[in-house]
Amino acid sequence: MPCRAVIFDFNGTLSDDEPILYGVFAGIFAEYGRPLTERDYFDRLAGLSDTAIVRGWLGERDDVDDVVSERVRRYRRAVADGRSVGAEVRRAVRYAASRVPVGLVSGAALEEIEPVISAAGLADSFSAMVCSDHVDNGKPHPEGYLTALGLLAGDGAPIDPADVTAFEDTEAGVRSARAAGLRCIAVLGTLPAERLAAADEIVDGIDEALMRRIVG
Repeated sequence: MPCRAVIFDFNGTLSDDEPILYGVFAGIFAEYGRPLTERDYFDRLAGLSDTAIVRGWLGERDDVDDVVSERVRRYRRAVADGRSVGAEVRRAVRYAASRVPVGLVSGAALEEIEPVISAAGLADSFSAMVCSDHVDNGKPHPEGYLTALGLLAGDGAPIDPADVTAFEDTEAGVRSARAAGLRCIAVLGTLPAERLAAADEIVDGIDEALMRRIVG
């Protein structure tokens, strides 16, 4: 099956940062009197949008946007130098971008993703970026991926979702990509393989050799 485009999730997939995200959320939630364990984060929250994580742990509240903004601020302070995107991943993204359009679909905010992507030297590799700012429904809803497919097609013919490969690291992400009709490769690291069984394939990591196999 031809691969006409590649779309990456950000947190935990392109950016090796889920432990960092846990630490940020745990620090904030502790200040609100609702401590978050690592197990609870990875079992119940990883892969959801920021607003869904806040509401899921702190409940409905009027200051959700303020909590998310603080989460973004602390995250940017931790990883804005791009170090969370490893050298192998950078080479893989650049190789993919030299062959097919490359997109990004994330439940994170654009203001935290752009500095990391730029610092990693990958800003020119992405033809479309769909973040929490651009959708009403976060993962596992397919809206983000469907939006990205439209952006990647541009003024040209629509791209068949079955011809696009998504890379994800969580159950919510895999469900989102598969619901949009994409082929999905799950990357180990955030969750164990049994939690990612709905993916078409499970790999240990993203590197150029994998990308050569996927896009040719």
